[in-house]
Amino acid sequence: TISPEREERQQHRYRYRPILNQKRGKSKRRKTLTNPAFQNPPPPANSLFSPSEISPPEIHPTDSNGNSSIRRSDSMAKPDTSPVLSPTSSRSVTQTVNGSHRFVIQGYSLAKGMGVGKHIASDNFTVGGYQWAIYFYPDGKNPEDNSAYVSVFIALASEGTDVRALFELTLVDQSEKGKHKVHSHFDRSLESGPYTLKYRGSMWGYKRFFRRAMLETSDYLKNDCLKINCTVGVVVSAVDCSRLHSIQVPESDIGAHFGTLLETMEGSDVTFNVAGEKFEAHKLVLAARSPLFRSKFFDCAEDSEEIVITDLEPDVFKVNPYVILLLFLHKKLNACALLYNLILFIWIQAILHFIYRDTLTEDVGNTASSSSSLSSISESLTAKLLAAADRYGLDRLRLMCESHLCKDISVASVARILALADSHHATELKAVCLKFAAENLAGTCFLLS
Repeated sequence: TISPEREERQQHRYRYRPILNQKRGKSKRRKTLTNPAFQNPPPPANSLFSPSEISPPEIHPTDSNGNSSIRRSDSMAKPDTSPVLSPTSSRSVTQTVNGSHRFVIQGYSLAKGMGVGKHIASDNFTVGGYQWAIYFYPDGKNPEDNSAYVSVFIALASEGTDVRALFELTLVDQSEKGKHKVHSHFDRSLESGPYTLKYRGSMWGYKRFFRRAMLETSDYLKNDCLKINCTVGVVVSAVDCSRLHSIQVPESDIGAHFGTLLETMEGSDVTFNVAGEKFEAHKLVLAARSPLFRSKFFDCAEDSEEIVITDLEPDVFKVNPYVILLLFLHKKLNACALLYNLILFIWIQAILHFIYRDTLTEDVGNTASSSSSLSSISESLTAKLLAAADRYGLDRLRLMCESHLCKDISVASVARILALADSHHATELKAVCLKFAAENLAGTCFLLS
């Protein structure tokens, strides 16, 4: 027999069982999926496969859209066809571009007393793409020192921002003992690094460069002259990328090839007649180098294979030096005529050398450096080449001659060189002569007059 309490509990259980089963449905299904018995169900009775030959079913989790989140296997993935790149490298190179300038201060005693904070400036010089200048303060830069020290500074004289540089100032010992006074920033670069100049006019230097009383009794001051050497090292950075392969390109040798034409005269098509002396040349080469020859060969209706030169002195274009020497031995030429013809021979070879090779011969440099007397300047090889360059429109040759003659400018020679520059349209040389005369007015005014 069942007691009334137990019967009541059974009835209560049977009454609420559908509700409990509905709440437990999810947990039953979860257990079913994880139950090994359901993952490997026994094969049917008529199956030909054994249980070991049947692989269990794979269950892939899916996202909210029903897409599988499992990656495809390696065998099913697409092959990687991207090219294999070789490794690259780069290197940052930071270094200094160095340049020097010598500042000569002549007349130191006359510069004294110009006032504290007032300076004498050197000419601008270029280092690392920037303009620089040296400022010398005879009475000092700092008013508190009461002119007890001279001050020297290096100033940025061109536009620039945050220019980083190293500096060195050297007061030259003029007794040739080598005891120079050196203030170098290069030695302290590891301690403080380069100095940064923020803008144009920024300076680096020393307010108390040297005590003035000691300077005036030292070997640094000689003949009322001071010499200051300045070295500037501008810091530059660049990225050096690696190159797997490189091919070295030689310098241009077009001048050598045209020089071969000058030596062999192969293919010459024009002959110049200068006072009976003849030489052969090439119309295309001469026309390409000189506008006067180009006009004569291609703008004129006449087509002559021989051109007589009348605006030059005899034996200008080509003279055989052995013939000159032979005539001298037979007393047909005196010593002056021999020297004159030899100079003309060197001169004409220099003209042809430039037209064909675009360079000057060594004789030009030697003659320019050895011309010391006033008369030799106007009769020098460089002066004759300057006249020829102006006559035939060889602008580059004219500038080369101006550069050589510029080195011979002095108080005694500036008047003759100025007249030479004016007569042959040497504008650069003329400007240098006028500037030199203005800076040395006391010594050149009577010469120019």
